[in-house]
Amino acid sequence: MTGGGSRAEVLRRVREALGGSRGTSPPVPRGYDRALSEADAATRADVVALFTERVAANRAAVRHVSADELGTAVAAALWGREAKQIVVPADLPYGWLAELDGVRALADAPALDAEALGAVDGVVTGCAAAVARTGTVVLDGGRAQGRRALTAVPGYHLCVVHADQIVGTVPEAVGRLDPSRPLTWISGPSATHAIEMVPVEGAHGPLHLEVLVVED
Repeated sequence: MTGGGSRAEVLRRVREALGGSRGTSPPVPRGYDRALSEADAATRADVVALFTERVAANRAAVRHVSADELGTAVAAALWGREAKQIVVPADLPYGWLAELDGVRALADAPALDAEALGAVDGVVTGCAAAVARTGTVVLDGGRAQGRRALTAVPGYHLCVVHADQIVGTVPEAVGRLDPSRPLTWISGPSATHAIEMVPVEGAHGPLHLEVLVVED
C-alpha cells in the first residue's frame, strides 16, 4: 500500500470509529496472542528462561540469583560498574542494599533534582511486571520503583525482577497493570532512530540496563 493509500485507510477507520453505533467497537485488524503457546513455553520455568533469553537479546545484562543472594548480587553488580554513588526509591527494601560497601545510596526523598540525578553512577529499582516474549520490564511508580525520572536520567539501571512477576505476553502484563498509573516499558538500554534514522543511545534513558531475576 502506498503512503497516500495508507493515510486514506487510517482516516477511513477513524471515520468509522467516530460514526459507529454506541456500545459497539470497530474491529481491530490484529490477531494478538493472549498467552505463549506450549511450543514457546510448556512450563513456568520455560517462561522465565524465555524472558532471560530475550533480555540478553535486547543488549541488557541478566543474571539469576536466589532471594538469599540478592543483597550480594546487587553489591557485586554495582562494584562491577565501579559505582561510588547511586540513587534508589525511598521505599526500596533495605535487604537489597545490605551488602553494599563503598557505595553511597541516596534515597529519592525529598526528590532529587535533575543535576543530582545526572551526577550519580546508577539507580536500583524493582518492577511491576515483566514480559517474557519481549524481554521487557514494566515500572508503574509503585513500591521499590520510584518516579519516572529515576530511571530516565542515570546512565545505568539495575532492575530487580522476581520470577513470579514474569508473564508470557504483553496482554498478560496489561491485565496485571493499572492503566491509571504512569507505566514505563523498558526493553533494553535506551536507543532511538527518531532523528533522520540515525541511531542514538542514551537519549531518553540509561545506556546500560542490568536485570537480576530472583528465583524466590
